[in-house]
Amino acid sequence: MRVVAYLGETDEQGRLGVKHAAEASRDGGQLKLFEDTRPEWVEVDVNGLRVEQVRSFGGPWLGLALVGELHLDRVLEQLLPGGREDVSWAVMAQLAVLARFCEPSSEPRLAEDVYERLALVELLGVPAEKVNEDRLYRTLDELLPHKAALERHLKARIAELFGISYDLLLYDVTSAYFEGEAAGNALAQRGYSRDGRPDCKQVCVGVVVTREGLPLGHEVFAGNRHDSTTLEEIVETMEKRYGKAERIWAFDRGMISAEKIEFLRRGGRRYIVGTPKSMLKRFERELAEGTWQRMREDLEVQYCAGPEGGETFIFCRSGARQDKEAAMHARFERCIEEGLRHLAARLERTKKAERSAVERQVGRLLGQNRRAAGLFEVRLTEEMEGLRVRWTRREGWRLWSQLSEGCYVLRSNVLDWSAEELWRAYIQLTEAEAAFRIHKSDLDLRPVWHQKEARVRAHILVCSLAYVLWKTFGQWCKRAGLGTEPRKVLDELQQIKLVEAVLPTRRGTEIRKRCISRPTAHQAILLDRLRLALPRQLKTLLAPQVFEAV
Repeated sequence: MRVVAYLGETDEQGRLGVKHAAEASRDGGQLKLFEDTRPEWVEVDVNGLRVEQVRSFGGPWLGLALVGELHLDRVLEQLLPGGREDVSWAVMAQLAVLARFCEPSSEPRLAEDVYERLALVELLGVPAEKVNEDRLYRTLDELLPHKAALERHLKARIAELFGISYDLLLYDVTSAYFEGEAAGNALAQRGYSRDGRPDCKQVCVGVVVTREGLPLGHEVFAGNRHDSTTLEEIVETMEKRYGKAERIWAFDRGMISAEKIEFLRRGGRRYIVGTPKSMLKRFERELAEGTWQRMREDLEVQYCAGPEGGETFIFCRSGARQDKEAAMHARFERCIEEGLRHLAARLERTKKAERSAVERQVGRLLGQNRRAAGLFEVRLTEEMEGLRVRWTRREGWRLWSQLSEGCYVLRSNVLDWSAEELWRAYIQLTEAEAAFRIHKSDLDLRPVWHQKEARVRAHILVCSLAYVLWKTFGQWCKRAGLGTEPRKVLDELQQIKLVEAVLPTRRGTEIRKRCISRPTAHQAILLDRLRLALPRQLKTLLAPQVFEAV
């Protein structure tokens, strides 16, 4: 026997080393002499203690959990199989979607700044030097051809997860404006801008969602397309992709015309649509004499069979909308009255006013206040003192205005639903509007910086995939009793950080340890309600542990 060391004379590190060397594996294998020589306890210079590489962890980690829940990672690996590239396109596509979900930015900014501030480096195992502008653009090119396959997969997976039946489909259109000329892009055109940017070219985006706001698909149209011209194309595209099942389509009144109604009927499709305000005049007697059914405190409805059969008309009268329209009419009436009085006073001070110029001023005044323009009958008369303006009020117009304020008409060929069911289905169009707000405000759909048509389509696809993560998280929040709006919950969880603690030791070496910040009391409650458990150790390609809600 040879003496290796006197334990009483060695330091703590030496004693631990001997202890580890003496421990044999339980299966009788090789002694663990050099397997792990790091001491369990070391002396640290607290004055040199520091934290480096603080990265946002909560958002990327949550996003990766949502990707796993939707099996998006699996389908991307099937659609984009690995080749000779260092980082597969499937992983790069996940990176683009997760970055859009957590901190939306352009591809150059994502490569230069954002990516290194997110914990995606550790979660996906993609070094920062592998993420550059060119590779991100090429990821868009690789992803776009699989748009239809991705939408089919997500539609089936969402139905499986949340029991979505897709019995009611809501369709609406929005616009997204460009920064730059986009000269070679046929989709980039000037048209009606929902963003208040008529000076910029734009594209139109049509989105189909369920009554819960969960997406079914989207299509991109030229910026000068009118909403109504997209209806047939989107309906036929969805039917070709998912089959012509028994579904009910809901459209806003801006998309509907007699031609579109005939298209829907001809294909045996069921629909609930809004109607132009002018259609109210056809039902003046029903509005005045019909029996209204109160659905809630500020809403009444009235059910009427269509004159030709096969259709139902639902008259709706909203108390809040009635008060708003009455106030608008009163305000515009005052503006017209004041303008006419000012014009009359000016004409009394001169005898040389030109009739054509005064007529243009009257027309401009009525045009600026058109909601009450029908109330006034304005005449210009030649008198001895000169040109004079006279006006009277049409009381018939006022009576009709008071009768129709707050009213609108829906029409449908769904005959087995009550008026209340039809109305409730129609107002779900607000879910499509909410989808646009999320796309634009939370996911930065616009402005569009890409100039090429394919890149524009791919950019919108990435935003759409991030929106699916957003709505899936909304369903998680609903399941956890946290409401259906995940914005505040996501903002709170985004505050969880990943840090690298640097501990200088007495011997001059440094120990680096990656740590996840401890959740605050509020964050811990949210995680518990969502059945999410933060990992104790961080590993590459780590997927958060998700528990089904009881």
